[in-house]
Amino acid sequence: MKVSKEEILHIANLANLNLEENEIDSYLLNLQDILNFANIVNHAPVDNLDITIGSNEAKNIFRKDEIEIFEDNESLLQNAIEKEQNMFKIPKVIN
Repeated sequence: MKVSKEEILHIANLANLNLEENEIDSYLLNLQDILNFANIVNHAPVDNLDITIGSNEAKNIFRKDEIEIFEDNESLLQNAIEKEQNMFKIPKVIN
């Protein structure tokens, strides 16, 4: 697929990129390569292929949620900027 210099400059403007004059040609070639590859993928023969969700049938293995008592709270909180009632104190994030 052919991309013009004006299209590259328009895309750069939309992406808020300040391209130097010497960079335009390399961006032009790179975008053409990407679009050509996308065209190849779009026209890949996929007839008679089975539908798959992933590359293998592995499933997530979850561990059981268990409450554990942490004995050394002082070392846990030693780097806290603020602490209150033996807990981290953080700024309110929800009104």
